[in-house]
Amino acid sequence: MSFGEPEGYDGLARPRSLGGRGRPQAVAAAVCLVLGLGLVTGAVTGSWLAGDSGDGGARDAFTAAGDLWHSVPVDQLLPPTVQGRGAGPGGADRTWTRVAVAPDGDCAGAFDPLLAKVLDPVGCTRLLRATYTDATQSHVTTVGLLFAKADAAAMTALAGRFEKEGLGSRTDLMPLPYAAEGTVAAGFGAPQRASWTVSVLTDAPVVVYAVSGWADARTVDEPEPAEEAMESGATSAPAQAGLGHEAQGLADRVERALRKNVGTPTEHPS
Repeated sequence: MSFGEPEGYDGLARPRSLGGRGRPQAVAAAVCLVLGLGLVTGAVTGSWLAGDSGDGGARDAFTAAGDLWHSVPVDQLLPPTVQGRGAGPGGADRTWTRVAVAPDGDCAGAFDPLLAKVLDPVGCTRLLRATYTDATQSHVTTVGLLFAKADAAAMTALAGRFEKEGLGSRTDLMPLPYAAEGTVAAGFGAPQRASWTVSVLTDAPVVVYAVSGWADARTVDEPEPAEEAMESGATSAPAQAGLGHEAQGLADRVERALRKNVGTPTEHPS
C-alpha cells in the first residue's frame, strides 16, 4: 500500500503540504492507520479460527455423534471383542467378549425409576446395550449408550449436576444390567450389581454407563462405584475382585469407539 503526500491547511484555510515539522505527525498517523487495519484484520481472523468456525465444527461433531445409533453398525459401537490393555488392577490387560446384545429401543423400563427421572431432562432417542464377560468368564458387565435428545447446554447441565451432587456414586442410581438366557450372564439381575460407572458426555448427546457383577449370579449387599473400587487399598469385595476396573475399563473403551466413529459414513446397523 502506498500513500501520496498528504495535504493540510494554513491559517487562511489554503491547502499546503504537510512538510517540515508536520511530517512526523503525518507519518505517525499513517502508521497508526496501518496498525489499526492489522489489528482489525487479526481480530476478525481470530474470530473465524476460535469463534464461528470452531463452534460450527463442534456443533457438527455433536450432531454427528447423536446420529451414530442408526448410521453405524452395532458391531462398531459395541464390538464383539474389546481389548483393554492396562485396564485391569495393577495395569493388567483385559479382554472382554460380548455375550448378548439387547434389542435397541427407547429407554422405557431400562432404568430404575429414580435414575430414569435424573436422566429425563436430556431425553432418550435410542438406547444400545450389550453384556460382556471377561476371559475367565468370572465376571459379567453390561455397557450402555443412551443417545439423548438434548443439546450441548442440557448435556453440560446434567454432567454438572452429576459432578456437583455426586450422583454417580449413589447406589440408588445404579444402571440396570442386561441379562440374556443361555449365556454366562443369565443370572445377572439387579441384586447382582457390584460396581458401576455413569458418564454424561458434554461434546456428544450420549450417556455412557457400565455395571458389573459376578457371573455366578451371587447377590451383592454393598455395591461400590467404580471410581472408589479402583482406588489403591480399597478392600471391598467388588474392589478385591477387580469389578470396578471391569465396569470403568469397558465403559472407557466403548466411549473411545463412539468418538472414533463420529463422522465416519457406514451402513445401517444390523
